[in-house]
Amino acid sequence: MQVLHIDSSILGDASISRQLSQAIVSQLQQKHKDTLQVEYLDLATQPIPHLTAEILMGQDAEQAALGEAILQQYLRADIIVVGAAMYNFGLPSTLKAWIDRISVAGRSFKYTENGPIGLAGDKKVYIASSRGGIYGEQSPVDFQEAFLKTVFNFTGVSDIQVIRAEGVNMGDASKQQALETAHQMISAL
Repeated sequence: MQVLHIDSSILGDASISRQLSQAIVSQLQQKHKDTLQVEYLDLATQPIPHLTAEILMGQDAEQAALGEAILQQYLRADIIVVGAAMYNFGLPSTLKAWIDRISVAGRSFKYTENGPIGLAGDKKVYIASSRGGIYGEQSPVDFQEAFLKTVFNFTGVSDIQVIRAEGVNMGDASKQQALETAHQMISAL
């Protein structure tokens, strides 16, 4: 079973989303013992260049090769674990750059006369979400979790679980409660 573990927070060891994503991967490794292979992608230390017209039109051979490698890594994964911190109501721009490389017409989705169809296959996605404030599940200012769910659904992945720690910048008690709740969810995986 192939796991693609992606971290995008710029906060290094101080990152809550990184802590949660690693805990998810560790829990999966315990559950699946020797059958799990993990590929790790750290978008903060190895950022993917943002999409340009040249990249989009395939006019940059180096970036085309990188894009193909990223797409293949996504397509072959059975499980995706994404560490995603909320920055200014959205996600890190490096994670958006990764999304731009996996959202490829004819490869991870296609358009039909009845609308788009995802082609990425049967996968499980875990989103390790961290938020400084409290926004809840259906917040009108959530351009983080809702966006990620939309992208994965668009590529044909509908088995998505969010493990959320929010309110982590609202004092020690709030942070501690958020982490306890998130770790309880991870233990139940």
